[in-house]
Amino acid sequence: MIEVIECRFPASIQDTGRPGYRHLGVPLSGALDAVWLALANTLAGNDVAAAAIEVRLLGPSLRAHDPCIVALAGEFAATIIDASGQSRQAANWRGHALSPGETLVAGNLRSGIGYVAIAGGIDVPSVLGSRSTYARAGIGGMGGRNLAAGDLLMTGAAGHHAPRCLPAPPGVPHGPLRILPGPQRSRFPDESWSTFLDAEFRVGREADRMGLRLDGPTMGHVGGADIVSEAVTPGAIQVPGDGRPIVLLADCQTVGGYAKIATVIGADLPRLAHLLPGQTLRFALVDMAAALAARREQSVALAKALASIGPAGPDMDLDALYSANLIDGVIDAD
Repeated sequence: MIEVIECRFPASIQDTGRPGYRHLGVPLSGALDAVWLALANTLAGNDVAAAAIEVRLLGPSLRAHDPCIVALAGEFAATIIDASGQSRQAANWRGHALSPGETLVAGNLRSGIGYVAIAGGIDVPSVLGSRSTYARAGIGGMGGRNLAAGDLLMTGAAGHHAPRCLPAPPGVPHGPLRILPGPQRSRFPDESWSTFLDAEFRVGREADRMGLRLDGPTMGHVGGADIVSEAVTPGAIQVPGDGRPIVLLADCQTVGGYAKIATVIGADLPRLAHLLPGQTLRFALVDMAAALAARREQSVALAKALASIGPAGPDMDLDALYSANLIDGVIDAD
């Protein structure tokens, strides 16, 4: 069992979501970056689809009540504090053995999003086949809400293995987000379409698990922004009447009544998870063949990364290492 000691920024329990219910108005939900979720779970010895903690900006503090392994996938500034108050740095992209009374302080997150997986997976009630939190409807996770101090997280049965590590951690890919034309591309004049492809946009303050509203040049419409409501999916880019694009994410609604200028390809959806307010982005048009090829490449890369995960060495006290005089005795060869 793990106790949440502190959680000052939104953190929620997520797995791979609840597909198959969109016709009933239930969003997909699930991890915004399913690739990093899979890596976190494998580092913890779990199935890739197990429930873990999705973190934004600042991670929670988690205290072990029983011996367990926790794994960090992301760029955390994490430490582990033992029962006597002594701390050691917790490296990213590896599992860490916690003894009863030890606390993982996940700390600041430089990667925009990250995952904390616990061996055995977080065991909360499954709702419509998923443990993912969908806070707007109050379902999944911890009673349908984000984590809070005092929460007790139960886990499933964990296998017996040593902590694992990922030898070559992934970075967040850069470059334009690849898109396909949206179903209402014809509702936008060619000038707006060209601007959309050429301009730089900035993530606005309205950014959450539902979507990202973009600041920058506005898009004009042909015949208005409103359409008869139809199905929408994560990655769809709606443009309401104010002309500011909205990129939909995992918790997006199931239907929408705004024209959709484009759709982010599936392989680039995880990249959206790492974008924070104030950061910039561009779009690049590709065809369906390129989109499918990118998805295959992503699957191959993930399989290779998962296969590379193996036993980790003992935790290294990096603070002590950095403070040591490692170059004592070096002489000038000139």
